[in-house]
Amino acid sequence: MRLNRRSLLRYTAMAGASLAMPAVVRGQESIFDMMNRGNVLRNADKDGNTAAAQALIATNEPILSFDTVHNLQLAISQYEPFVANGGWEEVPQEAFRLLVGQSGAAVIQLKRRLIASGDMVLLPNINDSFDEDTDRGVRTFQARHGLIVNGQVDEPTWYALNVPAATRLQQLYLNFTRVQAMAPNLSPRYVVVNIPAATIEAVNDGMVEQRHTAVVGRVERATPIMASKVSQINFNPYWHVPKSLVRQDLTKYMQENPNYLAEQNIFIYDGSSNKVDPASIDWANITDQQVNYMYRQEPGAANSMGHCKINFFNPYDCYLHDTPSKALFGENARFHSSGCVRVEGVNGLVNWLLRDNGDWDQTKVDTTFESLQRLDVECKARVPLLTTYITAWANRQGTVSFRDDDYQFDAQGKVSFEQA
Repeated sequence: MRLNRRSLLRYTAMAGASLAMPAVVRGQESIFDMMNRGNVLRNADKDGNTAAAQALIATNEPILSFDTVHNLQLAISQYEPFVANGGWEEVPQEAFRLLVGQSGAAVIQLKRRLIASGDMVLLPNINDSFDEDTDRGVRTFQARHGLIVNGQVDEPTWYALNVPAATRLQQLYLNFTRVQAMAPNLSPRYVVVNIPAATIEAVNDGMVEQRHTAVVGRVERATPIMASKVSQINFNPYWHVPKSLVRQDLTKYMQENPNYLAEQNIFIYDGSSNKVDPASIDWANITDQQVNYMYRQEPGAANSMGHCKINFFNPYDCYLHDTPSKALFGENARFHSSGCVRVEGVNGLVNWLLRDNGDWDQTKVDTTFESLQRLDVECKARVPLLTTYITAWANRQGTVSFRDDDYQFDAQGKVSFEQA
């Protein structure tokens, strides 16, 4: 659904009028409505509503581009008068876990909230039935906020519904400034990791050619803001456990399970490349020398980098990579890594990055993955790669998307970042 100035102002006028009506009138429904309420759950086109919601955001427009600057300007011009008129209402706790087929007073307030943000069409009469239109509105709202699209007012959805319109407007201001500063430096072809959305876009000539779900760094091990160029693809790489993870994680895992390293196919080597027996190390009192050993995980299904590592120069030892933990891509908040970025469908991105190498196509990439062959391939096209922090953006359709401020950069008012 499109959010525009007309729908916002019409809603504000309608909201004021309806608040003056008795509750029984606002929630009034016909006998026909009551008779058919039982059919709502059975007849609702949930899959169709999900597809319609996702189509609003699954355009080929980049999150970061010159067009985004213009689209954010339009969104700001739409939100400003609406916020000045009081914004939208809160959704009560009674709306928690509501879904299609249910009814109650909280549904009326949920509908009013969805209409206010353009996720549901403006209605002359708002009853208390969670009908198919409401289901479509909830799914649209969820898609715009990067939530699992399930049509239920679950916990993440309820919290997102209750973010004030003034806060959303402030996000638009901040991100307009961020995008405006970054857009002039973009090349025709680039890769963007948007940390708040935990997504990756492969962009060419102003259009998204691939979009990937990602897993990014958790708050205490944040993915850094960077600008670099992709240099190399490591197929079926070894994983060298960083010293920080040896101290923070590996020692704990070994104390809990002395067979952990063997189960994960990780071997220890000293400075002379001699293998070290894990049983010879006191994992409760590990020394600096033992931390400095090389801890190397062999290629294979359990390898933490999966089938590939995408390299680009940066001082943080950060990279993009595959992962055996595919289930994480299906979560709402994908902030689980130690700073590096895991990529869903990484084989497609690898093919896109190697398309200038001549002898690489999707079949060759997939075959190399499956072979477990160790292979390093230099990228002939050094495609620029940026990690960014954009929590609000809009497209030409007028669809405005928001994400949570997990790293608290919005709360700090940060509009620019030092890029490595």
